[in-house]
Amino acid sequence: MTKALTILGIESSCDDTAAAVVRLDDTATVLASVVKGQNDLHADFGGVVPEIAARAHAERVDICVEEALAEAGMTLSDINGIAVTSGPGLIGGVLSGVMCAKGIATATGLPIVSVNHLAGHALTPRLTDAVTFPYLMLLVSGGHCQFLIAEGPETFRRIGGTIDDAPGEAFDKTARLLGLPQPGGPHVERAAQTGDAKAFALPRPLLDRAGCDMSFSGLKTALLRARDAVVTEKGGLTEKDRSDLSAAFQLAVSDILTEKTRRALTEYFELQPEKRVFAIAGGVAANGPIRAALMALCAELETDFVAPPLNLCTDNAAMIAYAGGVRLLAGQSDDMAFKARPRWPLDDRAPALLGSGKKGAKA
Repeated sequence: MTKALTILGIESSCDDTAAAVVRLDDTATVLASVVKGQNDLHADFGGVVPEIAARAHAERVDICVEEALAEAGMTLSDINGIAVTSGPGLIGGVLSGVMCAKGIATATGLPIVSVNHLAGHALTPRLTDAVTFPYLMLLVSGGHCQFLIAEGPETFRRIGGTIDDAPGEAFDKTARLLGLPQPGGPHVERAAQTGDAKAFALPRPLLDRAGCDMSFSGLKTALLRARDAVVTEKGGLTEKDRSDLSAAFQLAVSDILTEKTRRALTEYFELQPEKRVFAIAGGVAANGPIRAALMALCAELETDFVAPPLNLCTDNAAMIAYAGGVRLLAGQSDDMAFKARPRWPLDDRAPALLGSGKKGAKA
């Protein structure tokens, strides 16, 4: 039997402050998960404001830890280790979580583990469904879009990703263009329910190019031009126009993700896995039509489709606790010298998708 560990996880990479308690032995059990969102703080600005997010994290992270421990019926004396997101993300928010975790570790003497936020997402199917390696992972959210072949607990091979905007970011920008509230994803999906997806001919960027890389910036620009044409012709947008534009945009994203997933699965199948598994995580995984299209593709290709519960698809600390716990079970931990990192590619062997700067590759 594997030695049991109880891990406190802390996550603060974007606009969700989170803490969780996870127990790892032969299985993984989420004992508590607390997430405090910031939608109300950023709603008037059309997107996440880093300075506002950082201040909110600093104010809430210790409260989330207290609530998670209370929900689990534990105190810090019951915890065996601390796992914290130390990148990639908005640096002010990441710093808030890292400093809180280091403070707790210093006060208690508990071991601490620095966790890549993307690894947390990539290992979530192991946490929720105990899937076996290797599996294909599509991480699709407001800040990321990558195909990863998970080969082991710390070995991920990126085989494709977005070369510009992430799909969730494109959904948010589409909502702003159409006068819909933020966060954009749920509101665009809701508007699309009554729309005609064929009313506007929007492009499917990069489908004419081999490989698994994607692009969503041009799609956003095409929607802007389609909107402006309607405004010029009619003097404004009707609710029907908003619904049609939303439906056309959503279908275009779905088509891109589905076709690129087909190509990624073909590459994954070359590994001849004992059991074929395709997993998805990130906020865009909550989109009903996109999820349905990917499920249909997996059924066609006789591949298991795994989508964790929505509260574990979006940013949370349970995935961070699990990823850190796996390292602790392997006898690994970090000293206090690790830093918060705005950029931290999960596969540092792959060429940078978005270029590099003084702080390293962006993705």
